[in-house]
Amino acid sequence: MHRPGTDPDSMSPEDILCDFCHQPWSDDRPMVEGHRGSCICGNCLTIAWAELVEHRLADQPSPGEACIMCLEEDRPEPHWRSPLDGAKLICKRCVKQAAGALHKDRDIAWSKPGRAIVD
Repeated sequence: MHRPGTDPDSMSPEDILCDFCHQPWSDDRPMVEGHRGSCICGNCLTIAWAELVEHRLADQPSPGEACIMCLEEDRPEPHWRSPLDGAKLICKRCVKQAAGALHKDRDIAWSKPGRAIVD
C-alpha cells in the first residue's frame, strides 16, 4: 500500500505502508511485499502468525474476498483479518511464506513467534 498522493517516481520508505496497520516502512518495521504492491509489516505478521499458526484462530473470507498478498479469491483455508482494516485479509499460506522470508533474512531481527532470534 502506498501513502495517498505519493509520487511513484520519487518514493521514500515512509511512502510504503503496511496494508494491515497503515504504518510506514522503517528500519524497525520490516515489510514483506505481495502482489501489486501490497505489504505486511513484521508486527502484523507476528500477530497473524500467532493467531493462525500457533493458536489456530482464523477468519473465513466471505465469497469474493481475496487475500491481499496473493490476490486469490475464495481460498479454502484460514485467513487473518486486520483488526484495524477489516477489508484486509491474508491467507495462512501467505503468512507462512512471508514469515519464512523475514525469518531467513539475516539483516532483519525478526523471527517466527515462539522461536528465539538467532544471530
